[in-house]
Amino acid sequence: MVGEERGRQAPRPTLTPPLSLDKGLAAEHRPPNLFQRVISLFRNVRPGSDLTNFQLPPLFNMPKSQLQCYGESVYCISEDILTKCARGTNSLERFVTVVAWAISTTRPVIFGWAPFNPVLGETHHVSKGTLNVLLEQVSHHPPVSALHATDEEENVELIWYHFPVPKFHGKSIKASVNGKRYLRLLSHGESYEMNSPDLYFNLLPVPGADWAGTVSIVCKESGLEAELIFYKGNSFLGFGGNSRLIKGKVFYSKSSKIIYEIDGQWDRIIFLKDVQNEKTSVLYDAGQTILNLNTPIVKDPEGVKPTESTVIWGEVSKHILQGDWEKAREEKREVEERERRLRIDRSYKGEIWVPKHFKVSQNKDGQWECWPLDHSVPPSPIIVPP
Repeated sequence: MVGEERGRQAPRPTLTPPLSLDKGLAAEHRPPNLFQRVISLFRNVRPGSDLTNFQLPPLFNMPKSQLQCYGESVYCISEDILTKCARGTNSLERFVTVVAWAISTTRPVIFGWAPFNPVLGETHHVSKGTLNVLLEQVSHHPPVSALHATDEEENVELIWYHFPVPKFHGKSIKASVNGKRYLRLLSHGESYEMNSPDLYFNLLPVPGADWAGTVSIVCKESGLEAELIFYKGNSFLGFGGNSRLIKGKVFYSKSSKIIYEIDGQWDRIIFLKDVQNEKTSVLYDAGQTILNLNTPIVKDPEGVKPTESTVIWGEVSKHILQGDWEKAREEKREVEERERRLRIDRSYKGEIWVPKHFKVSQNKDGQWECWPLDHSVPPSPIIVPP
């Protein structure tokens, strides 16, 4: 395994504030002139190029792994929307709350600053209250991440696997986010299937990052469905206009009869309009949900696995936070070289790496599926304080 073959004493975990509306600690540690540096990175990259294997120097990295960012969108939240989903009194109320939860996993992205690409076998394990979340990097090329979360008190299970495919398009980068999310409310026998929006990085004329695309949420048991359209924003030459817009609807799958219309901005307030009586209510308030988020802490240092993201990238993150770019570069190179050596060693021995926590398959169309091997996720030595 990755951490178990480090060949030296593992560093201590380095935990940093999650990305939130105020962008947390990460925004404070961005190096200057990042836009000019980003443009210089892509001068020799051809439009249409697949950037899956593109390596960034530490200067462009935030002090956390992409695996952490995925996990944070589930366990770093000010409002316990998952519990509200489980405690809804009827199928329509629960469905609408699931829509709000799906929107809550959309988090701000800092242009020009990317998390580390997780290494094969890297894990991230965090608990918040009775919700236990476990992620594993089940493939490195292509990069496939899998998440399993359970709350046995509320009888909730979440399975989420995805693999972004970034491509360079001259003036922008589009990262298509493939994969699925399944939220199961076991007490009600309901399963909700949904996808994720894609991520766009605009380089010119004005740099920025936006989530865009169509998200579908389906519950076969209740016959309800939702369609959410994320818009990149309307502007002239990149200036002005609204961004982070969402428009959508909740409807019956069989008849396509619309029940609610959805409208707003995912970083502000999203409204729900009852089409029958035209009454409007607040579906989601980002200011109450993804602002002033608590940073996870280590409750049991001895219980932290060597494969943990905050351990594998601990030294790199520490030096980024200190602004010691040369040392960060050395530590990052060591992580990547260790991964390369393990890959070569497995190839030499004819061994095939197998994920520890997920069963993985790939169909003829190249789509991945990841299913947890265990029924539930145990409590973690890393917790989100109340």
